[in-house]
Amino acid sequence: MTTTFSSPASNFAACAPLAARLDELARRLDLGPVDCRVRWRGWGIDDTERPPLVLLHGGHGNWMHWVRNIEALAQDRAVWVPDMPGYGDSDAVDKGGFDTLVERLMAGIAQLPGVLERGVDLVGFSFGGLVAAHLAARAAEAAASNETAWRAHRLLLLGPAGHGGARRPRGALQDWHAAAQAQDEAALAAIMHHNLLMHMLHDAAAIDDEALAVHTRACQATRFRSKRLSRAGGLQALVAAHAGPAAALWGAHDVTADPAEAATLVARPAQVIPGAGHWVQYEAAPQVNAWLREALGS
Repeated sequence: MTTTFSSPASNFAACAPLAARLDELARRLDLGPVDCRVRWRGWGIDDTERPPLVLLHGGHGNWMHWVRNIEALAQDRAVWVPDMPGYGDSDAVDKGGFDTLVERLMAGIAQLPGVLERGVDLVGFSFGGLVAAHLAARAAEAAASNETAWRAHRLLLLGPAGHGGARRPRGALQDWHAAAQAQDEAALAAIMHHNLLMHMLHDAAAIDDEALAVHTRACQATRFRSKRLSRAGGLQALVAAHAGPAAALWGAHDVTADPAEAATLVARPAQVIPGAGHWVQYEAAPQVNAWLREALGS
């Protein structure tokens, strides 16, 4: 039997209607100097005492890693989601590497409405969890010596990278570049489907057209390589340097970590979602949204 998959390349909006609708509703801010811009998208309300919420996507990702979470989290506060430098609609990181990526995000967060007055809550997924921990640690250091610096309140990590523990690979990923260059949409979709099942989602039934379209677009727009950084350690020290509450969540079948071991390494309370893989906030959105809202005090 030959399996066929919908192609996200020919009509993204039809394949990913939720992402397309959220994109239309978003406020956009391009922050930073020319050629160093970071594209931010925002939803929700600013006229509240709650601090803005920043969501950071994973490696080979973009803002749409949060496509099933944004509306639930934006009910009572402003939610801002960047395409991190070197991803999606943001400019590439040509010099400085990871330090430049973090510096651009630090500067961008300071320019978001309400952040200097109320601080910010940070939520990071996968590589974005490691980035969020770096931001929180730097914010704590800056706030200790600079009263005008922005402050990070809560730090929540979903399947974070940088824990330094064992990974649990499900199978080898396939290279999609040749199919993309040949504009073979059927082959590209089949490869992306395989890679989603090997790395991102546990249940094959969770790989719908939206997930396939989001993953394909994100991979094709990725210019920053995060693998080496993601597999190194250092997360525990960064979380310890954060001045506020911190917690973590994993899917029970996350291939990037054994949740029990990783929680010990991070040394923070952890929630494990049964039946879910690495992209836990997509595969188990209702449970993750409820956990996030409770952890954020919403």
